[in-house]
Order: sequence, then structure tokens, then C-alpha cells
Amino acid sequence: MSTFPPQSPVDWGDNPPPAPRRPRQPVSFWSVIRVIVQIFGLVSLAYWGYISWPFPMPGILFMIAAPGFAALVWFLFRSSRSPLGTDPVGKAIVEIALVVAASGAWLSIGHPWIGLVFFVLAAVSGIVTFRRELAAG
Repeated sequence: MSTFPPQSPVDWGDNPPPAPRRPRQPVSFWSVIRVIVQIFGLVSLAYWGYISWPFPMPGILFMIAAPGFAALVWFLFRSSRSPLGTDPVGKAIVEIALVVAASGAWLSIGHPWIGLVFFVLAAVSGIVTFRRELAAG
């Protein structure tokens, strides 16, 4: 009979230290505006689907599919956690396309001033973000 207690086959003394956490970016005025613009863009596309298409069948489909597709494209090509590596110019092209789609939605339902104000605000916040990303490297 053995007098030694059972031991794990893993030597716990050689564990590597945990990976360092990525530092959080500070919350600034432009990051708050950026989130508001993104949410308003998705709501704009959902509202367009509600107003432009007959309810219930195609209207509900476009209310869900239009912002869902925009969010998927944003995640795949523009998000900071994107699984696809996209250069800054590609990110800008995707962002411009999504902003134009949301602005065009307001134009098509008869509210051109809302679309214009949204477009200008989204363009300014996009330019600020684009310049910050280029400066960060």
C-alpha cells in the first residue's frame, strides 16, 4: 500500500501568468455620439421597414431584416471585434454605405431633413473616429 496522496499529472507550478487584459478605451463625447448614431441608424432602418411596406407580412420582414443585415455587415467589417481584418479605407466604405442607407430611408419615407441631419452628424462622428483610428496606428 502507498502512503502518498494521489497527485495530478499536471505540474501546477509551471502555469504561465494570465494574458494581460486589453485596456479599456476612455468614454469621450464622440464615442457617446457614435453609439447614438449607430442606434439611430438601426432604428431608422426598422422604421423604414414599418412605414414603407404593407403590414403584416413584408413589413415585419423588412422591420427585422433591414437593421439585422446592417448590424451584421457592421459587425463583420466595421466593428472593433470584427472576425475579418479590414483596413481603415474598407471600414470607411462600409460605414458610408450604411449611413447612406439610413439617410436614404428617411428620404424615401418623406422626411428629408431628418435624413440630412442624421447624415451630417454621422459623417462628422465618422470622420473623427476615422482620424483617431489612423492616429492610433
